[in-house]
Amino acid sequence: MRAIILLGAPGAGKGTLADGIKAASRFQHVATGDMLRAALKQGTPVGREAEAFMKRGELVPDEVIFKLVEARIAAGGGDDGFMFDGFPRTLAQAERLDALLAAHGGKVDHVFLLEAPRALLLSRLTGRRVCRGCGAVYHVVNIPPRRAGLCDACGGELYQRADDQEATIANRLDVYERQTAPLIAYYDRQGVLTRVDAARERQESVAAILAAATDRGR
Repeated sequence: MRAIILLGAPGAGKGTLADGIKAASRFQHVATGDMLRAALKQGTPVGREAEAFMKRGELVPDEVIFKLVEARIAAGGGDDGFMFDGFPRTLAQAERLDALLAAHGGKVDHVFLLEAPRALLLSRLTGRRVCRGCGAVYHVVNIPPRRAGLCDACGGELYQRADDQEATIANRLDVYERQTAPLIAYYDRQGVLTRVDAARERQESVAAILAAATDRGR
């Protein structure tokens, strides 16, 4: 069982690149945020457990997140393995993920660190708009809707998330840098870290990641 990780700051394009990689490979996409939202919507036991923390305004603890991850790994991956999007976020999570994969005969094969200038990250995030209806994501400059303020897919209202305000984003980037420095060093020591220029065109980044991800270990 192989696994790759897309690691990068908010706005680095992890979700966008993950979509491109999924379309051109057989990696099974694992995005813990999406899994958590699905568990909440479906009212699963893990979803109800997570909801209790969220209602109190607390972060969902690793123990709950790993229940989702473990269930997903146990269900099996694609022919190319698993692609983790924005997870793990801390050194403790990375170590636990390594142990979990090893228990299933797998390992982290490659970690792609998506790097972009801070000014570009701020521009990407402050311009982001999300559909209230279907969750589709747009950008006022890079991916504008056909009709201002309305989703192309469902006609829903587009809005700016509270965590996409500039002051909030700056704090998120600071937190990311503090949390991720040990994680970057951890994977670098293992020899699995590759730095990717996330400021270039999406297809160039997708091609570079796929070339490295499908070559290693084959």
